[in-house]
Amino acid sequence: MPFVGYYNGEFIESNTTPVPIEERGHQFGDGVYEVVRVYGGRPFLLDWHLERMENSLRAIQIANPFDRHAWVELINEAVRRSGEPESTVYWQVTRGIAPRNHVFPSANSVVSLTVRPQPPAKPANDIEAGPADHPLPPLVAWPDERWSNAFVKSINLLPNVIAKEVAHRLHAQEAMLVREGTITECSGSNVWFVKHGELYTHPTNRYILPGITRRFVLDLARESGVPVHEQALQLSDLKDVDEVFVTSTTQEIQMIGEIVVPVSQEQALHHLPSDIPSSLVESKEEFKTLWKMSAAPTVGSKLKQKFSETVHRIQDGEVTLAVRN
Repeated sequence: MPFVGYYNGEFIESNTTPVPIEERGHQFGDGVYEVVRVYGGRPFLLDWHLERMENSLRAIQIANPFDRHAWVELINEAVRRSGEPESTVYWQVTRGIAPRNHVFPSANSVVSLTVRPQPPAKPANDIEAGPADHPLPPLVAWPDERWSNAFVKSINLLPNVIAKEVAHRLHAQEAMLVREGTITECSGSNVWFVKHGELYTHPTNRYILPGITRRFVLDLARESGVPVHEQALQLSDLKDVDEVFVTSTTQEIQMIGEIVVPVSQEQALHHLPSDIPSSLVESKEEFKTLWKMSAAPTVGSKLKQKFSETVHRIQDGEVTLAVRN
């Protein structure tokens, strides 16, 4: 697959270094981004991604450089140039190029974009053997240390990066973020719980990113007759949970087998200590199990199967689902 990059109005080669030193995304993380999954050469739920980007830009008062039609044309052209029907498109919009100053400058916003291949997700039937035959990955519970406006899809991702690194070091799928005892979402995905056949996920508010796959799965669940509660769960509620899964653009639907917490961070899930830590990155192997799956998932596997069926229909050209009403 050829590298496809785009910066400030031009498609560029992989060895190009286009970002000026005083680009505000580079210096301040002053911008927003989106990632869309491409199936069969078709960007999935693109209108929903563009709508969320518009909301993020509006929230932090960055001018949108394109209208909806121009965005669609740019993204489709990038996918066409890549020659890769199964891929992800990443793009970001920053406040522009100006001498370094915290105050908003009078500058044009800047767009950069890349297209990269995306390996297919595991088939839905891979999760049906049960925990003894096919262990599922864990989540590691971690304090939610992000700013209080997580609904903005900001390129300023240091807390997420640290949480992701902790999960990686502890061989977990994701870091499950907890704010004063309340489970919000994960470091790069939304998290879901099944209790007695009913589905729970954190409500859409300022403390979570309104995931596009989350929005799609909410529709799938309701169409499938699964009762859905957009309701925050506390750590103490995990004792009643039967299934856990996460959703995101790149992970789609990923079932979870266990939730653990590093012993050193257990109290911080309820209240962040005021002491300055020597390191923000946990690498100790001593942890405690908060939840463990005891039976094969049913609701999650049903939704994963329906999601896979939708993807196959897109890949076969039966539907496009650039937007879903």
